[in-house]
Amino acid sequence: MGRKRQVGTPEGETKVNGILDAAAAVFMKLGFAAASLDDISDSYGATKGIIYYHFRSKTALFFAVQRRAMELTRAAIEPAATAQGPAARRLYDMAFAHTLLMMEHLDYLRVAGQGLEMQLSGRTTSEERTELKRIITMRDANERLYSTVLEDGAASGEFRQIDVRIAVKPLLGALNWTSRWYQPRKGETRPDREAIAAEVARYAVRGLIRDESRKVA
Repeated sequence: MGRKRQVGTPEGETKVNGILDAAAAVFMKLGFAAASLDDISDSYGATKGIIYYHFRSKTALFFAVQRRAMELTRAAIEPAATAQGPAARRLYDMAFAHTLLMMEHLDYLRVAGQGLEMQLSGRTTSEERTELKRIITMRDANERLYSTVLEDGAASGEFRQIDVRIAVKPLLGALNWTSRWYQPRKGETRPDREAIAAEVARYAVRGLIRDESRKVA
């Protein structure tokens, strides 16, 4: 879906991530169809040739942004998912980190939503569908981290009896919807965002625990 990134050095990786940051912001603002590589190069502050050096097309860049969204999500939730301790605590920490990620990398997570909508519309080429499958595989792996914690909680009796295959869907729906309703406020601080993330995480976990009087945070 795109040429292999020529990074190899921290400086090169920083440059590629800078391009992806700029692309995510432009795709979020304009949408995939309306955005151009000129828009992205202007946002990044470099010539279009720099963009082409790393990504052969706008579509390749679009999917690279989505892959990074999946990578960021896994990096946020995996430490809590694989930690020791009660499942309810682990789930709370995952939901907190996930929601905070949404707010602090809003551009990426909204573009990831655009990719899903692109798939559902059927307006994709064979090559694009192949790349979408790769991204969906990454997304499904992230979902399995949640499913494993839900299974652990149900087995230990922390969570009420649930069908994990079903329960994980509205759980992730609630967390991912943050990218739709959240808007940064003027003067907002990280503690402000952490307070929002804590509220969302408490909501997510309390719907699953067996004894709703038990505190999770």
